[in-house]
Amino acid sequence: MKIIVQESLNVKQIEAAFRLWNNEYPEKLKFDKMEGFNDYLNNLDAKKHFLLIDGEESIVGWSATFLRDNEKWFAIILNSNIHGKSYGTSILNEIKKHETQLAGWVIDKEGVLRADGRKYRSPLQFYIKNGFNVLTGYRMESEKISAVKITWQLNSR
Repeated sequence: MKIIVQESLNVKQIEAAFRLWNNEYPEKLKFDKMEGFNDYLNNLDAKKHFLLIDGEESIVGWSATFLRDNEKWFAIILNSNIHGKSYGTSILNEIKKHETQLAGWVIDKEGVLRADGRKYRSPLQFYIKNGFNVLTGYRMESEKISAVKITWQLNSR
């Protein structure tokens, strides 16, 4: 596996990230059309993309960092077939080489359904294991998502 870092995505890469998003995130976060995902990406400021590429040159993970409310935020999606094999940690470590702080929303409740009917597993413990802190009192509650805010800062541990 290798990680490629770039400022923009080509059409094939956007399509792969779109598929990952819709296949791996909870169904309520699914984009019905590619245009919606493109709009999401186009509205992110100061983007940097991190692509996890397998031996067959397929994109099996996508991450992006971006600026929101004067903070550097991130999103990560990995194909569930490669969970538990340290690839998430690898992509996080690559992101940490480029950033000194990160913030993100993480679904912290188990059992939310994905589009394929399987249950989404909360990655909260993964982020805690990788040096992130949960900010108490910062929650996002909506009909689409229930999540906590996490942060990481260089040399905070």
